Amino acid sequence: MEGTIYSLIPALLMLLLVLFTRKVILSLGVGIIVGAFMLTQMDIGSGLALIWSLFSSIFISDGSLNTGSLYLLGFLFLLGVTTAFMTASGGSRAFGKWAVKRIRTRRGAKLIPAILGIVIFIDDYFNALAVGQVARPVTDRYQLSRAKLAYYIDSTSAPVTVISPISSWGAYIIGTIGSILAANEITDYQALQAFILMIPANFYAFAALLLVFLTIFLKLDIGPMRKHEERALETGQLTNPDKGDVPGDLNDEFKEHDNGKISHLILPIVALVLGTVVSMIVTGVNNSGEQVDILSIFANTNVNISLFIGGLSAVILAGVLYTGQAQPKSSMGHVFIEGLKAMLPAIYILVFAWMIGDIISQLQTGEYLASVFSQADISIAYLPFLIFIISGFMALATGTSWGTFGIMLPIAGEIAAVTEPAFILPALSAVLAGSVFGDHCSPISDTTILSSTGAGSNHIDHVMTQLPYAGIAALAASVGYIVLGMTGQVWIPLFITLILVVVIGIAIHYFSPSLKVEKN
Repeated sequence: MEGTIYSLIPALLMLLLVLFTRKVILSLGVGIIVGAFMLTQMDIGSGLALIWSLFSSIFISDGSLNTGSLYLLGFLFLLGVTTAFMTASGGSRAFGKWAVKRIRTRRGAKLIPAILGIVIFIDDYFNALAVGQVARPVTDRYQLSRAKLAYYIDSTSAPVTVISPISSWGAYIIGTIGSILAANEITDYQALQAFILMIPANFYAFAALLLVFLTIFLKLDIGPMRKHEERALETGQLTNPDKGDVPGDLNDEFKEHDNGKISHLILPIVALVLGTVVSMIVTGVNNSGEQVDILSIFANTNVNISLFIGGLSAVILAGVLYTGQAQPKSSMGHVFIEGLKAMLPAIYILVFAWMIGDIISQLQTGEYLASVFSQADISIAYLPFLIFIISGFMALATGTSWGTFGIMLPIAGEIAAVTEPAFILPALSAVLAGSVFGDHCSPISDTTILSSTGAGSNHIDHVMTQLPYAGIAALAASVGYIVLGMTGQVWIPLFITLILVVVIGIAIHYFSPSLKVEKN
């Protein structure tokens, strides 16, 4: 069944179950079981053994600790503990009160995560979690639903990171482009130059970013998002009360300290940022060998251990600040445990997502989709558009942008080099755009999971409310890629893409009035 049409079954089954049941753990679990039995020819014993192997490999691989996944899971726990200390100390409440005096409108509160998402571009994981911690006290004060916050975080993380050469994504993409250019004997430009030239052709990234700001200024609450925003404004419930615990939700397990200060929130966040960034630079320098420059540093940095060090720095400082506060207050142990418990929903989803991602990889689902695409008789005019669509579906099914990059970039580069060399850069850009689009729609994407975690949103609520916005940006980008294929131009299709997003946004604004109870 590997590498055939049957390899699509676990991914499609999981996606359908998510849509119909809204239960992500159940859906992922069914996908894992079905995929494992498919890989073992329906042998129950072997299937169960494979499931255990997939689970244990997250923690131990090849006889040694799997430090990459352990560091990321550890960082999530540390983030939960940091949040608990910032909440218990009264820092989050103090920051919220301070911000409300200076940010006087709900629109201003919305702009905070949108702008921070663009400014913090070095890594999508770091972006998703750091922006949520800073913005949440303010957006909570203005009763912005957690689903809307998660959308702002998710739609300003990957779209910015994928077009930034100075980022973990940019460094990886530039390295991949270099090998593609060398393999196809293209010497017109170097890898970095090629990446920069590709930026304007990443239509989805620009469409998604523009749509974020249109939703802020035109108050576009589309589809399920409208229900979440109405509930938040009318009842003050920022998450769906029927969905139980959400990542980062402390459920009022302890009383906030009455004498909290802004520094109890700001200083741990600063420690998180500095600890992570410095660690990324140090690990990048140590792993770069003799050639050390800004690109080699980001290409060789260890993001997961850097996040762990940053998280540990934040916990230590937050704990020290909390220790210095006067009584009465909750015990250190109680705050610590509640912080760990708050992250368990995100941990469960992430572990299951890794397991089904491994199943899909072993079934060679991505390779099958790529082979169907590469064997098709494609008109060169539709090449960028079809690459965008196939990459989007592959990222949706597999839950990984980077995996889609690794499979589709060489294929797209080779097809363009053989059929029309002038289209090689637009074709590669279409891969990047489609991968981010599929990533935004996939419930098993790690960046989608971490965006809902950073916002404190129910994960499936985030996926379902983001889908209409991702669909609008993808529709506009699709038109752009069709025009690109027909004209061979880049800037005109980009302009058309952005104009189409604006037109759709204005149409929705006028045909679907804003929430009556919302103020600017």
